[in-house]
Amino acid sequence: MIVDLTPSPPKGDTNEFEDFFAQEAERKGIPATAEYKAQFELLRQTVLIRELFADFAKKNEASDADAQAEYNKVKAQNSGQEYRARHILVEKEEDAKRLIAEIKAGGKFEDLAKKNSKDPGSAENGGDLDFAKPDTYVPEFGQAMAKLKKGEMTETPVKTQFGYHIIKLEDTREAQFPAFEEVKAQLKQRMGQAKLQEYQDQLRKAAKTDYKFSQGGQ
Repeated sequence: MIVDLTPSPPKGDTNEFEDFFAQEAERKGIPATAEYKAQFELLRQTVLIRELFADFAKKNEASDADAQAEYNKVKAQNSGQEYRARHILVEKEEDAKRLIAEIKAGGKFEDLAKKNSKDPGSAENGGDLDFAKPDTYVPEFGQAMAKLKKGEMTETPVKTQFGYHIIKLEDTREAQFPAFEEVKAQLKQRMGQAKLQEYQDQLRKAAKTDYKFSQGGQ
């Protein structure tokens, strides 16, 4: 059993006893010790830095207009068609060709994906990759998928760095994007963090090029 030997604080008003303890430390000359001065300087710097950055963040908050502009930019970058596809990934081209023939002969794509696909992330779901834009995938895969119409499957295996794919397009839709009000607070926070990071980087750069700093104040 571990016994806590830390003395319990006396009961009563905490601030009252803190004042008393501080006075006792003063009486014993603690503020004159090197340890106290080092700790005090460290605390002073910590508080100064914290308040410096807090002051900057307060004075440089992103406005609703700034957030709206960022929202429009991100939304434009993520607009366009999304594709819901299934795929079967195998190592050898002949295996892919054999599976294509089986599907054309009436084999169910989902069942063959579960049994044969080497993609652990989608195989158990029948090869389902959910909705995504073509540029989410490696170019060979994304380009082949985008050429398909709903319900179609690639007639020949698609080779990528991962192996050979059989791709079936299930559906398409316009890219989904949350409403501005749903993400406004998150956008403003992210923009504020970016501004603060930029400010910190500027200070670091100035410190490195400042003669007095680099020479240790000489």
